[in-house]
Amino acid sequence: SPKDIRGLVSAARALGYEPEMLASVLQVNEKQPQRLIGLLEKHVAIKGSTIGVLGLAFKPGTDDVRDARSISIVTSLLQKGAQVRAYDPKAVANFAALFPQVEYCAPARVLQSDAVLILTEWPEFEKLDYSGKIVIDGRKITKAKEAKIYEGICW
Repeated sequence: SPKDIRGLVSAARALGYEPEMLASVLQVNEKQPQRLIGLLEKHVAIKGSTIGVLGLAFKPGTDDVRDARSISIVTSLLQKGAQVRAYDPKAVANFAALFPQVEYCAPARVLQSDAVLILTEWPEFEKLDYSGKIVIDGRKITKAKEAKIYEGICW
């Protein structure tokens, strides 16, 4: 996890060693959310659009949003003037404490957005109907490839 890598970087530096490779991994990880926004902007003008977000937790099976990519992505979407609709099976309460202005709703409503971002690989996301949608997938959800427009990256 990013927290573990930051800990290793810190420990190495405390011993007088500059862990260049680990520092590079952190830099790449931190740029990935903005790559997702860049892919989205190829297909949708974010300002004035409704963007759906599937998955808010750092990883599936948890309600933990600490270090979650969803935080920087939703921050960017809101700053760029989007309305955001989001769903996560477990992390909504924790995320809503940070972003009360987001509309939290069922996956079917999230899919009614102008475009959808997939940020956590919850198994139930393999059962949704993405046909006719614009999907930017950060988690390799195979079923999402049936979207009208599909772009995927992974971090």
